[in-house]
Amino acid sequence: MAKRKVTHMLLSALASSLLRLLHGKPPLSRSSSTLPQNPSLLHNSSPSTMEKLAEQTLVVDVEGGLLRSPSLFPYFMLVALEAGGFLRGLVLLLLYPLLCCASNGVALKVMAMVSLCGLRASRFRAGRAVLPKWFMEDVGEEGFDVMRRAMRRVCVTKMPRVMVEGFLKEYLQAEVVVGREMKVLWGFYTGLMEEEEDQQLLLLEEEKKMGVDVVGFSSSLEFLQHHLSHCCKEVYVVTREEKARWSALPRDKYPKPMVFHDGRLAFRPTAGSALAMFMWLPFGLALGVARLAVALTVPYRYSTPILAATGMSWRLKGERPPLPGAGGRGRGRGQLFVCNHRTLIDPVYVSVALDRQVRAVSYSLSPLSEYISPIGRTVRLTRDRDSDGRVMARLLDRGDFVVVCPEGTTCREPYLLRFSPLFAELSDDVVPVGIAVDTAMFYATTAGGLKCFDPLYYMINPRMCYTVQFLDRVDTTAVREGKAPSTAMANLVQKKMGDALGYGCTMLTRKDKYLMLAGNDGIVKTDDNKHSAPGKKNQLNHK
Repeated sequence: MAKRKVTHMLLSALASSLLRLLHGKPPLSRSSSTLPQNPSLLHNSSPSTMEKLAEQTLVVDVEGGLLRSPSLFPYFMLVALEAGGFLRGLVLLLLYPLLCCASNGVALKVMAMVSLCGLRASRFRAGRAVLPKWFMEDVGEEGFDVMRRAMRRVCVTKMPRVMVEGFLKEYLQAEVVVGREMKVLWGFYTGLMEEEEDQQLLLLEEEKKMGVDVVGFSSSLEFLQHHLSHCCKEVYVVTREEKARWSALPRDKYPKPMVFHDGRLAFRPTAGSALAMFMWLPFGLALGVARLAVALTVPYRYSTPILAATGMSWRLKGERPPLPGAGGRGRGRGQLFVCNHRTLIDPVYVSVALDRQVRAVSYSLSPLSEYISPIGRTVRLTRDRDSDGRVMARLLDRGDFVVVCPEGTTCREPYLLRFSPLFAELSDDVVPVGIAVDTAMFYATTAGGLKCFDPLYYMINPRMCYTVQFLDRVDTTAVREGKAPSTAMANLVQKKMGDALGYGCTMLTRKDKYLMLAGNDGIVKTDDNKHSAPGKKNQLNHK
């Protein structure tokens, strides 16, 4: 009986749309027979309907009622590349012509098989660390506006649940995610999807008995074939014309700020862009080696125009600060530069902008990254406050220019993490340095991957640009004299830098980042707190 009901609803909808098209009228938004003649949640033609959502449970079709893109290929390509590697991504790309000829159901199964087969289930973090950024950029503002008004949100997806559950629950506050599980054998994904369970169907039936209305929202009539649609008192189906006018959800309307994300790709891997990437890789590797050779052997003043001609550029915003020493303030002590952390090579570009050698201090650095650094060996810190303070003070006493990144880890998005206050206790003044990085193809940072390849990924980008901005000196003598707390001074420097860059200031830390993206504290791999949730994931401090 249920199948007959669904078939009847589909045929009625198609017949109605066909008749209206024959009479030159636009198709109606599909709904059950209890709806008024022309319901439209998106255009607020029925304000009462929008108000009623606050008392209803909304069943949202993720692909049809939330995401703007009709193609799921980029998301499976992200999983294939980020979790499986370039070879797996190449196989998926080669299958793309066949996927276009296959039915939606068959194409979905093939993409899931290629992307997930053989991956260790316990180590799969792409659904939480990589995909949320790209899902959020694909969310339609109009669809989100409908979803956020509901009392309770149940999201239905065609994709494997492991790919979307983290995004929907953590960033869109969905209470329930209904999707197919991936079959696991000996701890590895087999690439096969299990059938959906009917537990949520029973829960929705219970809500109906309790007097809670359940409504559905999608842009596809295929949603009416889903078993949860039978629990819906009303089903709203947006037309293709309406959905084509949807706009991307602005960043300032995100329910939760997108501060952290992982993965190497800096672009959305559609079939065309993925093909361009694979065609570029051989040239990019050769170009990266050439760029590295120039950076290591040619002086800054000559290497800068040479590298800029290859697409590797930088620019100075504002003016260089006056430096201590001969012709400067003549104090004989070095200068401390405090910069935000975008990639491992931040100190290199500070050195280039100053046209002077600097000493970079870092908590950890791979031997390869240190070997190819054009500014020499990095001074390693131990995370012992007293010991690290003595090391940096000794460098300053020697007259060195010291570059420190008090965030302690990199952040890709326009946010600043909490500044460690140690730098404010080491010198009478500091020079804040705002850093911004623009890359076209690859990110030069990773939380869960091999960090030793970070500089290489930066070098093989088709184009990239570093922007260095020296801010006004900040007097820190009050901290050294004990008249002001170092934390307050660190927050002041963070705010000045955030205002100059247009970045938001947060109280998030390195530990928060690694707990979310890699499942560890970012220092050593231990069993303690390995699977703990971040304690301050959403503590934004907009000073």
